[in-house]
Amino acid sequence: MTREMMKGNEAVAEAAIRAGVTAYFGYPITPQTELLEYMAKRMPELGRAFVQAESELAAINMVYGAACTGQRIMSSSSSPGVSLMMEGVSYIAGTELPAVLIDVMRGGPGLGNIAPAQGDYNQIVHGGGHGEYHAIVLAPASIQESVDLTVMAFDLAEKYRSVVVVLTDGSIGQMMEPCELPPFKALKTEFPDWATTGADGRSKRILTSINLDPAAQEVTNFRLMRRWQEIQANEVRYKTYFMEDAKFAVTGFGSCGRLALSAVRAARAEGIPVGLIRPITISPFPTDLFEELSHKLEALLVVEMNNGQMLEDVLLATHDQIPVDFYGRMGGMVPFPDEVLDEIRRVAKGNLDTAGHPRDRWLQRMRAKNL
Repeated sequence: MTREMMKGNEAVAEAAIRAGVTAYFGYPITPQTELLEYMAKRMPELGRAFVQAESELAAINMVYGAACTGQRIMSSSSSPGVSLMMEGVSYIAGTELPAVLIDVMRGGPGLGNIAPAQGDYNQIVHGGGHGEYHAIVLAPASIQESVDLTVMAFDLAEKYRSVVVVLTDGSIGQMMEPCELPPFKALKTEFPDWATTGADGRSKRILTSINLDPAAQEVTNFRLMRRWQEIQANEVRYKTYFMEDAKFAVTGFGSCGRLALSAVRAARAEGIPVGLIRPITISPFPTDLFEELSHKLEALLVVEMNNGQMLEDVLLATHDQIPVDFYGRMGGMVPFPDEVLDEIRRVAKGNLDTAGHPRDRWLQRMRAKNL
């Protein structure tokens, strides 16, 4: 296939179109607005539905209604806009509907700024909406991976009747790289037996997340949890680099995994036996991988553009079997590979101070830098 130079947001939009998305509902917010603008042009060209809603709350509820038809439906937003969508995401999960959401993260909390960040990890991975549900969350580190994971998101959403989030950030959304776009999938013509496709000639179907019978609601929750167990067993994805001889490892998702790879390569050029673990599914998290490596490595460094949100999942997975340290930047600040390289050198020297929480030790080190 021909490779095309595309901006990240536009590549995701085109990937969704080629994956067979039938309707897009959204509201502009930087740094994802190009995705919406691209959809505004392309969807009508193809005879598909595009609606710029009056708010993020309206957009996600339009997704909710349209997803009931069994069509491929999506929305996109950025951090504070996604926060406004969380009620609707919980409704979609509770109704067991497939839907795709793109979150192009920016600096926060509050309105924050439009610089890239990773502060939505907890919001997307560990909740956001209320109740007992989990979303599948995919974290790309390049434009090509953004394209591939967007296509995958629709397939996973339909396979598990689940919300799937592609969790990217402003740097990946705004950068340009060559990518290979997938072929067009035919739009769906057959729909599952739960879809509300019109009751002419059959009994009506009702889809809702409200269940006033606690016993029946518990049955639904058990069904969701068992489905999540199936997802955990079959859909964990990650990439590792230079782990064959590694005594130390760095881990980061999305942009941080990408920039950490540059630091790892530089460290190996200095003779430091370090590798990289980059989770692609951060939900489900590759817990078994980290647990296995905790018995082989001498130390592990977690790098994020937040205050250590994935760090907590790493700590749970490693069970205090290995020294874990942390380096992060916040508020839209992006760490340079040289910063990560300095952290690798520090960790590789050994004799790490492991007293207290890794986040507290990081805060102490950053205070020494007047931060």
